[in-house]
Amino acid sequence: MRYRQNFVLGAALIVASELLFASMGATVKAVSTGLPTEVVVFMRGLFGVLILLPLLLRRLRRDALTTRVFHLHLLRAILGLSAMYCFFYALANLQLADGMLLKMTAPLFMPLIAMLWLFEKLGTKIWLAVGLGFIGVALVLKPEGEFNWIALVGLAGGMFAAGAKVTVRRLAQTEPTIRIVFYFSLVVMLIATIPLAWAWRMPTPQEWVLLFFVGLFGTMGQLLLTRGYSVAAASQVAPFTYFSVVFAALYGYLFWDETLDISFIAGAVLI
Repeated sequence: MRYRQNFVLGAALIVASELLFASMGATVKAVSTGLPTEVVVFMRGLFGVLILLPLLLRRLRRDALTTRVFHLHLLRAILGLSAMYCFFYALANLQLADGMLLKMTAPLFMPLIAMLWLFEKLGTKIWLAVGLGFIGVALVLKPEGEFNWIALVGLAGGMFAAGAKVTVRRLAQTEPTIRIVFYFSLVVMLIATIPLAWAWRMPTPQEWVLLFFVGLFGTMGQLLLTRGYSVAAASQVAPFTYFSVVFAALYGYLFWDETLDISFIAGAVLI
C-alpha cells in the first residue's frame, strides 16, 4: 500500500517508535533477570498478537489478512525474530545503552543489503560513512580491553534487523501497516514456541505485568516504525533511529546507575 511521502512525519514516527523500543529494552532487561530469553521472546510475540487482534476486528474484512507476498512476511519475521533473540540476549548481559547501540548498527548494514538485494549503487560518500560507522563499532567492542563476545551477538542482531527493515520497505509497497505487524507477531510467536520445550519457566505475577509491557511497547513501536518507513525513504529516516540510544542511556542511568565510558561515546558518535 502506497502512502503519501512525508519526511517530517516519517522522522517523527521513527523517533516515537524508538522511545517505545528503548522502553521495551529497559523492560526486557528488568524481566530477564528471572526469565530465559526464549520465554521473553515468545511472550513478546504472544502479547503482540493479542494487542493487535482488537485493531484487526474493528476493521475486519474478508481480505484483511489476504496477501500475495506471504514469503516476504515470512522472511521479515525470520529476520526480525533472529534480531530479537540477539537483541534480548545482549540487553540481558550488557549495559542497556551498549545493547541498544549495537542493535542500532542496522543502518550500517542496510546500504550493503540494498546493494546486494535491490541492486542499488552506493556512492563514495556512503562507503565512507559505512566505514566510519564500523570503526565506531570496533570502539564499542573495546578491542584494547577485555573483548566481550556478547557484543558480537548484539552486532549480529543489527545485521538481522537491517534485513528486516529493508524487507519492511519492500512490503510497504503493497501491504498496510497493521497486516505487516500482525504477520510479524504471529510468525514470531509460532516459531518462538519451539524453544519453550526446553526453556519454559512460569512467570511470577510481577513478571507477567512486565511481559505485557514488553509486548505493548514492542508492538506499538513496530506499528510506528512500519508507518515511518512507509511514508519516508529508509535512507532518509534511518539516522533518527539512534534516538533510542539516547533514551536507553537515560533509562540505564536512572534505573541501573550505568555510565558511558569515552570509548562508547566515541564509537557512538562515529556510528
